[in-house]
Amino acid sequence: MPKKIKLLWDFRGPDAKETAKHHTIHLKDFATKENLTFHEIDIQEKNPMLVSAFITVDETDMKIYRDALKPQRGEVG
Repeated sequence: MPKKIKLLWDFRGPDAKETAKHHTIHLKDFATKENLTFHEIDIQEKNPMLVSAFITVDETDMKIYRDALKPQRGEVG
């Protein structure tokens, strides 16, 4: 079974949560348009001023997502 990779985009400031939520729409649209699989798309709130949008993908698809969407960071698992 391939490893799962979480690709993240961080948003800061008073509108961080709403911006991160909006970003998830674009992540879903991209995956659908490109006919790519993913495990999860959501947000994670570190605090009210720092919220991340993320997509969890198989390691085999990670380079496609990484190269097209330019995430700020990634995590294994």
